[in-house]
Amino acid sequence: MTSSGSASHASASLEAARALLAEFPVVDGHNDLPWALREKVRYDLDALDIAGDQTAHLHTDLPRLRAGGVGAQFWSVYVRADLPDAVPATLEQIDCVRRLLDRHPGDLAPALTAADMEEARRQGRIASLMGAEGGHCIADSLGTLRGLYELGVRYLTLTHNHNVAWADSATDEPGVGGLSAFGREVVREMNRLGMLVDLSHVAATTMRDALDTTSAPVIFSHSSARAVCDHPRNIPDDVLERLPANGGVAMVTFVPKFVLQAAVDWTNEADENMRAHGFHHLDTTAEAMKVHAAFEEARPRPVATVSTVADHLDHMREVAGVDHLGIGGDYDGTAFTPDGLRDVSGYPNLIAELHDRGWSRTDLAKLTWQNAVRVLGAAEDTARGLRATTAPSHATLESLDG
Repeated sequence: MTSSGSASHASASLEAARALLAEFPVVDGHNDLPWALREKVRYDLDALDIAGDQTAHLHTDLPRLRAGGVGAQFWSVYVRADLPDAVPATLEQIDCVRRLLDRHPGDLAPALTAADMEEARRQGRIASLMGAEGGHCIADSLGTLRGLYELGVRYLTLTHNHNVAWADSATDEPGVGGLSAFGREVVREMNRLGMLVDLSHVAATTMRDALDTTSAPVIFSHSSARAVCDHPRNIPDDVLERLPANGGVAMVTFVPKFVLQAAVDWTNEADENMRAHGFHHLDTTAEAMKVHAAFEEARPRPVATVSTVADHLDHMREVAGVDHLGIGGDYDGTAFTPDGLRDVSGYPNLIAELHDRGWSRTDLAKLTWQNAVRVLGAAEDTARGLRATTAPSHATLESLDG
């Protein structure tokens, strides 16, 4: 094919992708904009107004969400595990999301249910949901878990990068061997509430224990395939194989250090360099990014691409089936992004790549919209049944784990 022919083909593929997204927009499982707003401007929404182009500062703003064909976003209400005040910090994150919704009602629609998501789509607004990242934010309290649900949180990632007392993280030393008795009770209470159990970040042992315990579908809000890139944050094939029976959804992430093996090795060195300079390895402040930039200039980082991410989706479809896939970019929660997926405007490039690989319109509609909406609806259905027969749990960490 000539270069002009290649360009024409690429243009046609992008046109098809945008047409698909106009009808079945992306439900993205994880975006860290609230934390970025905390870190960069301490929640001053005038200082970084997402109504305009914030390319110089953020991966996310309203014009680029629109350009990317995003129809629903789970905003992460993440707080670092080492904060001494994780619960109030999480409440601040929730407050940030609510203020964004109040500030941009024409673009962002509050959403708590699958029906809310569909209504937002009909209105042409971006359904805005919340997910709490890391079980440390409930402070070992089922009452706090219920409180977060009442404030609108619709998933809880059981751990972040470090263990909690009742669940093991993928990137920490084994603690309780998966889920403890209290950890299993957390999962059951989430089922009763209708809060999705998110298994990104958790150890494979925790994934398996959660699947053994849950009566509702689970999600992986931002994880890729371990068989394609051997990183502990990714999902082993034996877990992917269990998703059809569970009904859950694995939402592929774009983070280069989770999708490209060469980037895994480079990132380990870059993280050590950050720590040597006195920064947390996930710090994305201006000062920290200067350290990143200097390291990258000396040792250019391996570059992930749209094709890299598509390779994960091809594998995950083969193992779990197309009914169990979604997208969770992790924008504004990572320092680096793949070529072609630089920010939230890039989703059409991924859909075009999958279109060229033979994914049907039906397959793509499931990936972008239908699977994620279905899994939240299924969690709601499970909760209705459980609430009719099961009282709120009063268990404590001490009563179950000693």
